[in-house]
Amino acid sequence: MSLMFIASKLLSFATQPLAWVGLLLFVGRLWMRFNPTWGQGLSGLALLVLLLQGWQVPPETLLRTLESQYPALPDSTDLSTYAGVVVLGGALEPAYVMRGNDQPALNDAAERMTAPVALLKRHPNLKLLFTGGSGELLGTPLTEAARAKVFFDSMGVPAHRVLYESASTNTYENAVLSAVLPGVNPTQPWLLLTTAAHMPRAMATFRQAGWNVTAYPVDYRAGRATPWTAYSLQLGAQRWQQGLHEWIGLRVYQAAGQADTRTH
Repeated sequence: MSLMFIASKLLSFATQPLAWVGLLLFVGRLWMRFNPTWGQGLSGLALLVLLLQGWQVPPETLLRTLESQYPALPDSTDLSTYAGVVVLGGALEPAYVMRGNDQPALNDAAERMTAPVALLKRHPNLKLLFTGGSGELLGTPLTEAARAKVFFDSMGVPAHRVLYESASTNTYENAVLSAVLPGVNPTQPWLLLTTAAHMPRAMATFRQAGWNVTAYPVDYRAGRATPWTAYSLQLGAQRWQQGLHEWIGLRVYQAAGQADTRTH
């Protein structure tokens, strides 16, 4: 288990607004013993953070800055010179969900799985390279690549058109381990398909690893503008976590030399 993998899990926890609320409540509870005024103040701040995180305008503004860096590729784009499309994992529910019914369950990033199926139907020259191992902290023998194979087989994607990389645990390993798969030449033109907000980090990482990639973003969350009245505790928390995770994650990757620091 690599330090970057552990760091990514800690980052996922630290960017959850509910974790901030819990931390404020915990510290406030401790302070109640020494200074009741400060303790009550921190508890009140926790409630304020909880309520404010539901306002979707700030986190979706952050997401929009990430999603707008690589525009969607028009359907009319000539893809005849491309070797294939690299599909990053992250759109499948954990392995234990599949064990219950033998069906791969897609999460709210399902476009990362359905879009490449449509791409391969429209462009018979393209291969599909799916990359994703076990992103779970304790690991699982049923990797995301194995679950993806079940899905793509069920969609009728010919097996000879799909390659699978099943050892990676993060975006950096996606890029590095996929590049050395038999039959893969990363210097050829490839499409890189992932969630739009994840695309800046993914593109910077794959380019740093020597890939010749063109962005194919899907799974947009922010749209062009957010109504000022948009409010949801659930969606607000999710948007904050995703936006902060990608914004901070890109800078961590760049500091570690695992992502290109140049602007696209």
